[in-house]
Amino acid sequence: MSKALTLYTRAGCPLCEDMAAEVGARIAGTGHRLAPVDVDADPLLKTRYGWDVPLLFDGDTEICRHELNLHALREWLRAHP
Repeated sequence: MSKALTLYTRAGCPLCEDMAAEVGARIAGTGHRLAPVDVDADPLLKTRYGWDVPLLFDGDTEICRHELNLHALREWLRAHP
């Protein structure tokens, strides 16, 4: 079953752009998709995460923050083929 990973991000964030590109490349062809969410567009998210982006989540479960944790993403992909 395909899933959407949520990438909490903000405009103009090079770390966010890098993580989006890396995750996108690693999930290509798996059926999963990446759903970017701009934290600045939602006051609650902006308060919750502030400058603590990028963050990659599966639902409420954090996979990694600030930089891509390849081990964590690989483990997630193994658990969600």
